[in-house]
Amino acid sequence: MKPLLSALALGLSLTPALAEDWQQVLNQARGQTVYFHAWGGDQRTNDFIASVGDRLQDDHDVTLRHVRLADTADAVARVLAERAAGRDSGGSVDLIWLNGPNFLAMKEQELLHGPFVADLPNARYLDLTEGSANTADFTVPVEGLESPWRLARFVFTYDSARIAAPPADMAGMVDWAAAHPGRVTHPDPANFMGTTFLKQALIELAPAGTDLSLPPDDDSFAAATAPLWEWYDALRPHLWRDGLSFPENESIQQQLLNDGEVDLGMSFDPASAAAAIADGLLPESVRVHVPAAGSIGNVSFVAIPANASNIAGAKVLANALLDPETQAQMQNIDNLGAFSVLDPARLDDAATAAFAALPTAPALPSLQDLGPVLAEPHPGWATRLTDAWQRRYTR
Repeated sequence: MKPLLSALALGLSLTPALAEDWQQVLNQARGQTVYFHAWGGDQRTNDFIASVGDRLQDDHDVTLRHVRLADTADAVARVLAERAAGRDSGGSVDLIWLNGPNFLAMKEQELLHGPFVADLPNARYLDLTEGSANTADFTVPVEGLESPWRLARFVFTYDSARIAAPPADMAGMVDWAAAHPGRVTHPDPANFMGTTFLKQALIELAPAGTDLSLPPDDDSFAAATAPLWEWYDALRPHLWRDGLSFPENESIQQQLLNDGEVDLGMSFDPASAAAAIADGLLPESVRVHVPAAGSIGNVSFVAIPANASNIAGAKVLANALLDPETQAQMQNIDNLGAFSVLDPARLDDAATAAFAALPTAPALPSLQDLGPVLAEPHPGWATRLTDAWQRRYTR
């Protein structure tokens, strides 16, 4: 990848005050080591983060240390423990890849630094108008406490050489699974991908008028999920291993798909199938499928804990992740393939051309192919769904 230029070297149209403030941030960041706590379950993402770290070191003398997480809650718990111990500064977490319930928990407990996003020079490329995807995290207002860095969309994957496309909606999954007994499964809902599978079904099956943007109480949860549990009860007998055990995560389910043991995979990264094919981890005949009504989508964010040791360095990293060149390299299927969060209308001609020239692949959908975005429910739904599923189906 090409060197990452600083915001000032890019010649951004900054106000004098912002330019001066940002130069102070760059000066403070020089020599810092930023501990970036981020999910480490995908090697392509890990490699991309490492490449950003190389450029940060070269351009700004900022060292990036990727603390690879199995669960983001581990980083949140660390920040909580440090605050409980009275460690209000000098914390061990500088930046977190954050979403949903974990963001809500940190925001409610005032564990986050900021607002800071509007002060990032590369925020000029974002749509930050009220109601945009960059301003809410699972319906919770971001209010400048998180900076976006990649788009996520829930998709199914299947091997087109073996089977026809999955059904057009979640309701049809029961009959489809019955026609393919033992060939359908989903990750354990203790993992976010399994929870997302349930949320996708909840959105499609909930009674008309259900408002999933509101936190559920006992009554609203029971009413909204009654059709979901009826659907799942009908689906479960047709699942892999009779619905008695489940893959731990999407990577294990992908391996089952590659081995021909199941016919369905799922991901929150629409480019993951094309990437896996390129790496020899899936057959070339695998394709992406999205329900006709659309699928759950969200923006992945990064946030700075209030007690972070290296706040300036964390801001430089957050800004670097929004650089148009970085975003184009990220969206390149040869690197990562994650969709950019930048507003195309805000890019200059060179950046627009860079995105237009990105390579494609048969298993790589376009944004248009993905159809409508279904908004994430309030984080309270995910927590209750996981708990209810475990009570109903693991005892």
